Amino acid sequence: MVSTITLNDGSKIPIIAFGTWTAGHGQIVTDRVEQALDTGFDHIDTAQSYGNEEETGKAIRESGLKRTQIYVTTKFSGRKDVETSIKDSLKYLGLEYVDLYLVHHPRLANGDIPGLWKKMEKIKADGLAKSIGVSNFGLEDLKILYEHAKVLPVVNQIYFNPYSYKQQLDAHAFGISHGIVTEAYSALDPITRRPGGPVDRPLAVISRRHNVTPEQVLLAWVRQKHAVAVTYSSKKERLEGYLDSLELELLPDEIAALDYAGAKKWWLSTSTIAKRVVPVLAMSALGLGVSYYTGNDIRLSA
Repeated sequence: MVSTITLNDGSKIPIIAFGTWTAGHGQIVTDRVEQALDTGFDHIDTAQSYGNEEETGKAIRESGLKRTQIYVTTKFSGRKDVETSIKDSLKYLGLEYVDLYLVHHPRLANGDIPGLWKKMEKIKADGLAKSIGVSNFGLEDLKILYEHAKVLPVVNQIYFNPYSYKQQLDAHAFGISHGIVTEAYSALDPITRRPGGPVDRPLAVISRRHNVTPEQVLLAWVRQKHAVAVTYSSKKERLEGYLDSLELELLPDEIAALDYAGAKKWWLSTSTIAKRVVPVLAMSALGLGVSYYTGNDIRLSA
């Protein structure tokens, strides 16, 4: 079993997850989730809005693993009310409960974060989710929630990597001081979507020093920020490398170098901008803004 972090409700969450956001749809999703489980991942992260909960559930059932051996996260994405949404998700996943249920974005509260959170607390009380949390919440959102919550969120899943760290630091620090674990999605963006920037050089130096891949360095950076990484690959050897990153310990000066480089402003290449704009336009067609998937106040340039 992968190493875990103990959450504020006493449950334990694996510190690295396989996410299905970019896995697609159909049998390919089932195949890739099965591959991740076979490789050793025991935390699967999906969402109502990804449209592949059913395929994910099929992979879980076909894995042969006991329910208690797999940690499953899904998210309320606002298509229906909270109670109907969780029941739909459980039906698609073929599960009686999920380990973690998240509010996908604060905008889903329609200005009433306390009201929405009260409904999330009922989901937990009814046993439909073992733990509840949030995603894409900024500092002010967290403060409002903290002031009114009877049950604290266990995590805040946000866009988190060296390029967003400076902008997310307040929310991350608030989480640390109040027992809310940060989950990092798009942790590998400096390699996959934003190559050519200031982080490239320290990433290369650190990788050579430890004889590891840049991906492993970034995942170690996330872990040493006391955060959970949500990542993805279609290649088994890369998934194995991601799990191997759990053995890597970066030096304080290496973490500082990545932080410093990530805080620098720079312009994205045309090809990288195109890769980011296309999905944003697609989301806009569905009535969703950029920050729906990139977090609060995260700009295209760091």
